[in-house]
Amino acid sequence: MSHANAHLTFHGRLLIVRRREAGWAQAHVAAAMGCSRKTVRYWLARFAAEGRAGLHERSTRPRTSPNRLAAAAEQAIIELRTIERLGRDEIAARTGVAPRTVSRVIARNGLPRLAALDPMTGQVIRSSKRTAIRYEREQPGELVHMDVKKLGRIPDGGGWKAHGRASGSIRRDRSTKVGYDFVHSLVDDHSRLAYSEVLADERGETCAGFLARALDYFAARGITRVERLMTDNAWAYRWSLRELCATRDIRQVFIRPHCPWQNGKVERFNRTLQTEWAYRQVFTSNAERRAALDPWLEHYNTERRHSALGGQPPINRLAPKC
Repeated sequence: MSHANAHLTFHGRLLIVRRREAGWAQAHVAAAMGCSRKTVRYWLARFAAEGRAGLHERSTRPRTSPNRLAAAAEQAIIELRTIERLGRDEIAARTGVAPRTVSRVIARNGLPRLAALDPMTGQVIRSSKRTAIRYEREQPGELVHMDVKKLGRIPDGGGWKAHGRASGSIRRDRSTKVGYDFVHSLVDDHSRLAYSEVLADERGETCAGFLARALDYFAARGITRVERLMTDNAWAYRWSLRELCATRDIRQVFIRPHCPWQNGKVERFNRTLQTEWAYRQVFTSNAERRAALDPWLEHYNTERRHSALGGQPPINRLAPKC
């Protein structure tokens, strides 16, 4: 592939050849193509020697690398890493190779980081973000993301944000349980339109009821057909939503276990939800915070600039109502 500032592509070089074959002078070809006469001579010589294949880009990698680490030394590094699971400095000391070279060998051969390995068996025990691929669906409703975020409830009169950590808000009677709110959210992949509710739990029937109301919310704003629903592998999602999804002709998609970034759009929305709604201002009661969710959600969908949408709110990606 040509670099960004290249004057000539394969088709431009082929045009040089055709104009020369048509009888153009090399100087006239160079002037028409916006390049030097030396460049014209170079590509004509390549074409004469190799034909059309000579007009394609070539790798700039040298044909030989005399200073590259010997194959035997590289294999020794790989064996020490995979069998004994040593760090780069220890491997460098044992093999007499520079630590930076050891790092290059490890990276070149795709060996996992030691932190990702079980110390006893050497098996990979941590998921890799290499499984994450950035994407965006072409139409609203092709894919929606669903998740739940647990937030601590605010005691009556306000918590430590309202009164400070040294106040009675943290010296209150610990036998009185404050509990948690469960913020359920649904986000459209293409438009980033979002819908959220604060509910008492995350049980199966609660999740199913929320999904039904969220789909109605989306339908009222132009997303009348949802094709796929992506969630994590929670029991409530995997089993309790099957009937509703079958009725609405929605195919369920589940992320890989322990890879929440694969459901990244709703995970990122959860973060925005916390910073711009739940923790942006001081609330003196849990009811006050819950009441502030709907106005904030309307602001998010219709006014708030979204960086992934070119500075436009999600509503701008939906078809206007007739």
